[in-house]
Amino acid sequence: MRSLLWLSAGITCALLVFLMGYILRRGIPQLSWQFLTSSESVLKGTLGILPAVCNTLYVVCVTLCIALPLGVGAAVYLTEYATNHKLVSAIEFAAETLSGIPSILYALVGYLAFCKTLGLGYSLLAASLALAMMNLPTIIRTTQESLKTVPQSYREGALGLGSGKWHMIRTVVLPSSIDGIVTGCILAVGRIVGESAVLLYVGGMGNAMNDFFASPDKFLHSSGATLTVQLYVFAKERAMMDPAFAVAVVLLVLTLAINLAAKAAGKKLRQKQ
Repeated sequence: MRSLLWLSAGITCALLVFLMGYILRRGIPQLSWQFLTSSESVLKGTLGILPAVCNTLYVVCVTLCIALPLGVGAAVYLTEYATNHKLVSAIEFAAETLSGIPSILYALVGYLAFCKTLGLGYSLLAASLALAMMNLPTIIRTTQESLKTVPQSYREGALGLGSGKWHMIRTVVLPSSIDGIVTGCILAVGRIVGESAVLLYVGGMGNAMNDFFASPDKFLHSSGATLTVQLYVFAKERAMMDPAFAVAVVLLVLTLAINLAAKAAGKKLRQKQ
């Protein structure tokens, strides 16, 4: 049994190393400073992914700003405040079901709800709302399971010392479950960065460089392609595999950087508490 376990772990690690090594070997030679810091121009004959990188970062930030407070708040309510156990079980079952729904269905719902009904059109704001809707079940379930692992004695001790309900949750329960919250954040970021169906249906494929700080409202209501959409365009629409592998390398590095930043933030919060 021990040999089988080691064999399974070795195969998994070997697949990961093979995929990353193949992408890095094909993509790194295609990277250049001009490719990373310029926009695509037919007149100049240049390829650039800077707008896609900026759009990806903006979508990640806006989606997390929407989904994290709602997801963590819903998990705290279901775990600490809700008294109707049948309703809690029904919500948990619904969240688990929604977390397994294919992303194309969220794309269709986001298109009808945000692009058509709310009149947002193909925009980064509509894409962020659709991605927040898609990641809410995952954040709720991971946070809720982390909250359930906090020993009941911690709650009883805090309440016995005269702490109020919310003060106990804010100072004892949430710091003790910060690992689960960070895990939910990392899973959400991974799904946001790697998502393409929702962004194709809702976010559009604009490749213009817009200044967020000069006009945030105009920027969020403009169409924008993220790195995954740009990779799809290079690989499938234009059959340009070399730029596609270069975009894949940028995606790997960006995802790794965001995950490390989330882990560092969680560690900092634990030390602060």
